[in-house]
Amino acid sequence: MFVLDHLAVGAATLGEGVDLVQSQLGIMLERGGSHDQYGTHNMLLGLEDGLYLEVIAKDPDAIPSRGHSWFGLDDFTGPPRLANWICRADNLIDYTDTAGPKRELERGNLRWDITVPDDGSLPFGGGFPTLIKWGAGTVHPANSLKPSGLRLREFIVSHPEATKIARLAQLDDPRIKFEVGSPGFVARFEGPNGVKELR
Repeated sequence: MFVLDHLAVGAATLGEGVDLVQSQLGIMLERGGSHDQYGTHNMLLGLEDGLYLEVIAKDPDAIPSRGHSWFGLDDFTGPPRLANWICRADNLIDYTDTAGPKRELERGNLRWDITVPDDGSLPFGGGFPTLIKWGAGTVHPANSLKPSGLRLREFIVSHPEATKIARLAQLDDPRIKFEVGSPGFVARFEGPNGVKELR
């Protein structure tokens, strides 16, 4: 069974992604860091209930040591948008056929294993979650971010194979809903300023 860990907004540039999130949600993001293996950088927003949101983009000043990026960013076009969701799983090896091989990553005090297909694409075009397992002793990023007061109310995964994805994911989370349709996501948050939405 998977547990929702965080949501990711993909963007052609980090600035564009940050502008979208801050304009839609009305809250400033915090500096994240870089991922040398994949040539990306991010900014973060703490959510309630142990979740967080990241904005991620290719770093124009970095060359990925793996030769390609991840989260489908090598092929990313168009405006910033919700592009991926990341779930915790106890055993990533069980899902390599669907989610991709397990990779070991670290940044500062953070250590984690994560599934990334060999070409850096997203499973089911992002419909199936990227899987993560945080290393022993690692403080989850949500616990070190400023509280935003925003709580995820609903996360909708739309995909032509939504029924299959729901069966594979085995999620027991009433906030997450699957709909058969064109690929995409909708996240609705509630907070001090009412309901906010990201797509």
